Order: sequence, then C-alpha cells, then structure tokens
Amino acid sequence: MDQWVERELGGDFPDRRLKTRLGKLLGDLGERIGGTLPMACQDWAATKAAYRFFSNLRVNEGVILAGHFAATTARFAGTSGTILVLHDTTEFSFTRNTPDGVGYLSYVKGRHATHTACGLLLHSSLVVTTDGLPLGLAAVKFWTRQKFKGTNALKRTVNPTRVPIEQKESVRWLDNLKQATTQLGHPARCVHVGDRESDIFELFCAAREAETHFLVRTCVDRLAGQGKTTVAKAMAREPIRGSHEVEVRDDHGRVSTTRVYLRFCRMTIHPPVGKQKRYPALPLTVIHAHERGKPEGRDPIRWDLLTDLPVANLAAAIEKLNWYALRWKLETYHKVLKSGCRAEQSKLRTAERLTNLLAVLCVVGWRVFWLTMTNRVSPTAPPEVALTPLEIEVLDRVAGGAPPAPKRTVSHYLLEVAELGGYLARTKDPPPGNMVIWRGLSRLADLCHGFELNSRVVGN
Repeated sequence: MDQWVERELGGDFPDRRLKTRLGKLLGDLGERIGGTLPMACQDWAATKAAYRFFSNLRVNEGVILAGHFAATTARFAGTSGTILVLHDTTEFSFTRNTPDGVGYLSYVKGRHATHTACGLLLHSSLVVTTDGLPLGLAAVKFWTRQKFKGTNALKRTVNPTRVPIEQKESVRWLDNLKQATTQLGHPARCVHVGDRESDIFELFCAAREAETHFLVRTCVDRLAGQGKTTVAKAMAREPIRGSHEVEVRDDHGRVSTTRVYLRFCRMTIHPPVGKQKRYPALPLTVIHAHERGKPEGRDPIRWDLLTDLPVANLAAAIEKLNWYALRWKLETYHKVLKSGCRAEQSKLRTAERLTNLLAVLCVVGWRVFWLTMTNRVSPTAPPEVALTPLEIEVLDRVAGGAPPAPKRTVSHYLLEVAELGGYLARTKDPPPGNMVIWRGLSRLADLCHGFELNSRVVGN
C-alpha cells in the first residue's frame, strides 16, 4: 500500500476487510486518474470487489472520509497561524435512461433520444493555508434536490426570510461550518470563507456560537447601526482608505492588472425583520473593494465583504481581500474532481454507490491538487514528502541519473512528473498545473510497474 494511502486511512471501520479494500481502491484510482473502475482495477475479481464495496450498506461517505478528515486535522495541527476553510457547492450531472435512485434533475430532449439528467450535489469544506496549500477536507455533504422538494413552492406564499433554515438547502453551510470547526479543534485559528451564497445571517450566528471566524462576500443590503439606515448607505459615507492592485482575467482569458479602492468600517448589522426575535444584531466589519470605470471585456470588480474579524488599517483590509481571493482554490479542486478524476463519467446506477465513489475520488483529487500546490508553496521541501522511494528512483532513471544534492527537492521531481504529463518546462512557462500533474502521475505509475516487473525478471 502506498504511503500516502496509509496516511489517509486512519479512523474506525466497521470491518478490517473494508479498510483494506478502500486502501486498494485509493491506490488503484490514484494510479489511473480519470480511468473507469474496470481500468483502475485491471481484472474482473477486483472490479467486482469494488462494486460490492460501493454497494455495502455499512459503507458511506462518513466511513470513507473519516481517515482523510483525521489526516487533515493532523496536517492542520502541524501548522501555525490563521487557516482558511473554503466552502462551496458543486453539482455532478449524470445521464441515465431512468433515475434509478439518483437525484432527478430534468428530462433532456436530444436529437435522437430523450434521457434523464440526474445529479448529486456536493458541499465541500477545503482547509488551506494562507499561502494556498490545501491541507485536506474537513467536512463534506452530499444530497439531492428531492430532499428539499417543495421549498421553492413554499417561497411563493411565505416570505423566504421566514422559512426556517432547517427546511432550506442553505442549512448545508451551517452543518459544514460546525463539522469543520469541531473536526479541526481550534476554532479561533479558523476563518470560514464563502461566496455570496453563504451570505446567511444564521451562518454568522453559528460562527459566533462556535467561537470561530468567517469572511463572506455579501449580496444583501441589511439594516445597520440603530436600524435606521442600511449597510450600503453607511459605507457610501465612509472615505476611501486606500487602493490595491489585483490581477484579473477578462472574458477572453487575457490577464491584466487593475486597481480597486477600499472602504472599511465596523458597524452593527441587524438580522432580517422576520428573524429579529430569534437572532441578535452583531458587530461586524464591512469591506468594500470597488473598481472605477467600465473595463473592456469584463465586469468591474465589486467585492463587498463581511467578517467578524477586526480591520484596523489598510494592510488588514488587503489581507482579507487576499484571503477571499483564495476561495477560487476550491473551484480548482472541484475542476480536478470533474475533469481529472472524471467523476461525472461513472456508470454506477444509484445515488448511494455514486456518493461512495465520489467520496473516494475526493481524496484522490485532493492529492493531485496538493502536489500541484506543494510545488509552488514549498519547492525546497525534500521529495520524500510527496513521492515514494520507488517513484523517486524511477524518475532518476528517466532523467538519466540522480541530480546533485542541492537539486534533490520536491519541486525538481514534481517538475519531472509534470513533464511526463506533457509539461514543456520552457523558460517563461508558468508552474505546472493540475492537468499535467494528474497525467504525469498515471504515466509514472505505469513506469513503476514496469520497473518492478523488470527487477523480478532480472532477479530470476
């Protein structure tokens, strides 16, 4: 069993054989990223065992990810300072002739046939350092829209702010915040980051009860101060405290640098009118970062952030902007799951089996993303933190010999992995991304198998 697999297999399992099978699946899917189950397992016996594992009633995402959560907590404990917990939701769509237990989305009328688009939703909480290094997942939540069927119809007759949060899909934000905070064990070090969908007053109160912190992009103009004004009106009276340059990409992929102007202020934020008896007003910090003018090819930047953390000066406000910008790391992680692990190509028929498979792929996808970011954040670390001795030896053979001691770094070897995946390593090329890393890992696995077989032949 690979060393990285062993690190992600802690926790309690209902059966030791299930733990062994999970380790085998993690290793197989990690070696053939993006391959089907038969391709990863290589023979009918192992493939049938994988199908039985995903169908086992004693197996669920909690059991599969328990070890990974424990490993994330250990990596979290090995760091110091502020840690960001990024929250977001993504949807996995599957084409089926009939739903067969997978969440129903819609009928799609094609040119030659009509099929059912089915889907599962995943709300994940990724723990990252302020440098962008992903430490792992701290919480996940899978569900289908059938569970909340009728909520939108209810909103037509009832003010949405008066619908209890427990009856909405939005409750996932609260559940993951509580689970991640409890899992990591040091709430004061955590800052939970979310996009505009996380702008929920119940979330702010839940963070306060958990004694942790949050940073969200707000989309609601709430009552502020004594309740006689709104946040937007109060911020319009605040002076501009400074500016900051950020790198942006337009609709055509062109990268440029623009300047945003910042306002920030500490004020009292009130809950919605329908919830003022249940939730108290909170002292929060509002940060507005707006770009002037109308840039060509994209919308102007308008970030309205809300946090419970104090912001005393411009440097602290810029720090919060940089933290929020790291939220895109979670989007990248979801892209690895869909494009690299090809999670939506699975042919498993029920929601339970798909959920179990997605839970395994969550760990595989995290490793790819972690290797990519380790190359950028900790390039001088020893190669043993990311690769096995066999993988290092094979990469040395491919490169024509081991490098001198100063070059024996994780960056050197991950660059070789990326080159196996098609990275050209030209002078002005950016650092290798997730795509060439996952391609290189698959090819490296084949080379390692060939090396082992050759050693056995020579030994005989």
